[in-house]
Amino acid sequence: MLDGLPPAIHPPQPPPRRPSPAQERWSLRLFLALAPRLPRVTQPEPPATLAPFAPLWIDRPGRRGHLTGTWYPAHGAARGAVLLLPPWLEWGQSYFHRRRRIDQLREVGYHAMTFDFPGFGGSGPVQGFFDRDVEDALADLGRRVPDLPLFVWGVSSGGYWSHPVLANGHGDPAGRRLAHRVAAAFFEDVSPHLICWASRTAPRARPFHRLFRALFPDAFRFLDLRRHAATRGVQRVAYVSGENDRGVPPRHTRELAAAAGAEAHIVPGAGHLEAIKRATQEVIDLALGTFATAT
Repeated sequence: MLDGLPPAIHPPQPPPRRPSPAQERWSLRLFLALAPRLPRVTQPEPPATLAPFAPLWIDRPGRRGHLTGTWYPAHGAARGAVLLLPPWLEWGQSYFHRRRRIDQLREVGYHAMTFDFPGFGGSGPVQGFFDRDVEDALADLGRRVPDLPLFVWGVSSGGYWSHPVLANGHGDPAGRRLAHRVAAAFFEDVSPHLICWASRTAPRARPFHRLFRALFPDAFRFLDLRRHAATRGVQRVAYVSGENDRGVPPRHTRELAAAAGAEAHIVPGAGHLEAIKRATQEVIDLALGTFATAT
């Protein structure tokens, strides 16, 4: 069934090829048409409690516009830099102003960087699948700290689109070098497949999801994160999700983690994006522990 996952590939195969430019363009249009509608809002400034911080403009080589972001330097000597990727919520990068992720990262010696995906905040227009924007942001972070290890902390959609980037760079030498600089990654509430997630959360749209799979088979295959997770170039990975997450049930989190050879942690009673609310310090400690064991 489409609201479940396609059969897993055993043994794991190399990550799927990117769909053709035409298929990526048209499948993205259908994907965005099916995605939850969000208002575009003015992003609030970071609260004074997160000072010092600095606004960023991240280049998107070969594409129009830039990505807006924010730089939060570590307190004292830095041991690494963490890219924080937000979920599909209208508040974009300001999602990370709460729950003390940034505070605790800085306290233990990590620079933190957030950014807005295209269509959010001051970032430019959508041009291609969003993993391209993750790659641009990660490349920018790498240039800012050329001598430090990099880390990724992605939530829901943000974590989803980082998986193709971390899958050994799709065979591209520059991409492989970038992916291999990432020492560890931590993911909250990430579905193994966005189309399957959409079918679970919006059953009335299932005919359109079946149409997506029929019209764009290469894109559908590319969007299966288990294919990417199995070939990641990252030393340490961990996943967390909620026991009552309708779109990302625990078995999906465990299957994605198994593909990555990673740890899966399920927070009792939590729905989507609620694990961090119900078990804030537990989730943060798991992330910090994942990063620490990779350095």
